Amino acid sequence: MDPNGSSFQISPVGRIVRPEGGPITVQVDAAYRAALKGLDTFSHVIVFWWAQRFDEAQYRDVLVVPLPYAGDREAGVFACRSPLRPNLIMTTVCRMVAVDEAQGAVQIENIDAFDGTPVLDLKPYFPVTDRVRDARISPDLVGWPEWMPAGGIGLMDGEA
Repeated sequence: MDPNGSSFQISPVGRIVRPEGGPITVQVDAAYRAALKGLDTFSHVIVFWWAQRFDEAQYRDVLVVPLPYAGDREAGVFACRSPLRPNLIMTTVCRMVAVDEAQGAVQIENIDAFDGTPVLDLKPYFPVTDRVRDARISPDLVGWPEWMPAGGIGLMDGEA
């Protein structure tokens, strides 16, 4: 952090690997593989990733975006999940299929990140802190499923 506390540096711990027709994997860099110890005892992981395709000044200045799921409505970037935002940090809760600590491979069921996307962090999903009772959502999302469908709602394998 600089002396004014206005900026800091983060570095990826791995990348998303989306081979055509193959399983989606968070490939963790060798230097961070020991951090996977015990992750396999959880069913889900929260993947923090960087929306690298939008890492340009003009995208970071966008504060209001059209909502692709709500017709002609717009929302501020803090009120939606757009990758256009001041800081390109995104999160996706993913069901884990397998964890290979030695190879640094966390196989996941689905994620709305492209192949090669930098992964910033992984955190185990804790229901006690990661879900809430009686959550209120925007009327634009009424009708969406209550729980993540098995196939996900993000990118499909062929779109990456």
